[in-house]
Amino acid sequence: MKKKLVSIIVCAAISVVSLAGCGSAASAANENGNSSENTGTETKAEDAVSNLIAATKTPVELTLWCPETQEYQSVMAELVDEFKKKYPEVDFNITIGSESDAECKNDVLSDVEEAADVFIFPDDQLPDLVKAGALQKIEATYTYDPKQTNAPQIVEAASENGDLYAYPLTASNGYFLFYDKTKLSEEDVKSWDSLLEAAEKQGKTVGMEVSGAWFLYGFFAGAGLDMKVGDDGKNICNWNATDTKYKGSDVASAITEICKNPAMKNCVNEDAQSFALNGQMIADVNGAWAINAFKKAYGDGYAAAKLPTFTVNGEQVQMGSFAGYKFVGVNAYSKNPGWAMLLSEFITDKTSQEKISLATGEAPANTEAAESSEISSEPALEALAEQAKYSSLQRVGDNYWEPAASLGQSLVEGKYSDVQKLLDDAVAGITQ
Repeated sequence: MKKKLVSIIVCAAISVVSLAGCGSAASAANENGNSSENTGTETKAEDAVSNLIAATKTPVELTLWCPETQEYQSVMAELVDEFKKKYPEVDFNITIGSESDAECKNDVLSDVEEAADVFIFPDDQLPDLVKAGALQKIEATYTYDPKQTNAPQIVEAASENGDLYAYPLTASNGYFLFYDKTKLSEEDVKSWDSLLEAAEKQGKTVGMEVSGAWFLYGFFAGAGLDMKVGDDGKNICNWNATDTKYKGSDVASAITEICKNPAMKNCVNEDAQSFALNGQMIADVNGAWAINAFKKAYGDGYAAAKLPTFTVNGEQVQMGSFAGYKFVGVNAYSKNPGWAMLLSEFITDKTSQEKISLATGEAPANTEAAESSEISSEPALEALAEQAKYSSLQRVGDNYWEPAASLGQSLVEGKYSDVQKLLDDAVAGITQ
């Protein structure tokens, strides 16, 4: 009942003056605002914002949750200050909280009425947040139209049953290879075989969190094996397949072979950054969030590439990967939904996305921002774009993570006696 009331408040607080009313998908013109046919829509949007300002008589309390890194916290503080200056007539009290991507959905749903008004979350969490009624449907926009400024696949990922529920923010939730080009050539980084051989000769290491379920997926996906969530919410996984081109056991054995190499180091993100900084690790599979760390570690040698190929039954197989986006959502139970929506639009517009990208290293979702010379020339984002050809949206059920991580750890250690049983047990846990 309360959620329905909030929807009514949104309509009243930010109304688009048109016959269609709040229930329509009325939206502001795109950020260029050059087309005369958009003038009427722009005027209506401006009127709606003016009406909201006039109706705001008391201080506006908002909470914004964003990733806990120093880069994110700093750039969001800067953007919040700019947002306040944009609306000097209004007294804002905006609190910025720290929230990890992985835990955002769980923390919101643990007490949605007390959760942040605005929060940043990974795209794979959207279906559960929508199902729980935690996200405000975006039926109208007022400063730009996300459907015009983002690629269709990003808009689709931010939607459920054709309705938009989130504002796209970044398009870089994936992984690729950072490397030091003063130690490794472009040929070296094309395959795990050549990469590890070159590192071993130099007494150096290469990193990847093989025991992490998110990264482990890349090997099996590259070999054409499936892992996805079904319509019933249960996982579908055939990593133990025996009748596919590359059997699950072949892939598992290939992973263990890689991990047996003395130059290979199974490690988490923070450790990899430390090892790179001290000169020991000359390549690492990681994500855009680590750009600044590897730039510092590798200096003039800083470079990036798509993931390497790996050997399965004597053949080179290109690794796959998860891909995804970060979205900004408005809590359906926000006490200030109109301002929460305007804040969300502000921190996801072209200019803000450019600032966030330059601060954090993550790729903007906004197509124009992503094409700017300063951002598009970043080696890591070029590598991410190349790896995107072999990636899939992260769509897995909760039961995937622990069994897959346990499988990854076993493959790293290589102490199993029956690889088929190891895979059968893992798949049983993943699909239960």
